[in-house]
Amino acid sequence: MAAKLKKGDTVVVLAGKDKGKEGEIASVNPKTGKAVVTGVNVAIRHTKQSANTQGGRIPMEMPIDLSNLALVDPKDGGPTRVGFRMEGDKKVRYAKKSGAVIDG
Repeated sequence: MAAKLKKGDTVVVLAGKDKGKEGEIASVNPKTGKAVVTGVNVAIRHTKQSANTQGGRIPMEMPIDLSNLALVDPKDGGPTRVGFRMEGDKKVRYAKKSGAVIDG
């Protein structure tokens, strides 16, 4: 199945401690069904200093389930679901709320 959310998409969090926050997808793991979103689901990781990295308490974005994310509609700025349709001979993603093409 084609990926509905991709790296670089702006999404809004629908559930959890960061509900309502917006951010850009930094990476997607389709195998686990999770994505890392900038500024969302931040945890403090205690890391030991090594030769090339500074140690200490490092804030790190943790993966969040794709079911808790919704794409931000390019027209009205609210959350929307993503669909696929054919435009000519090209398959494009579109926002189901407004019908706007997301990429294409």
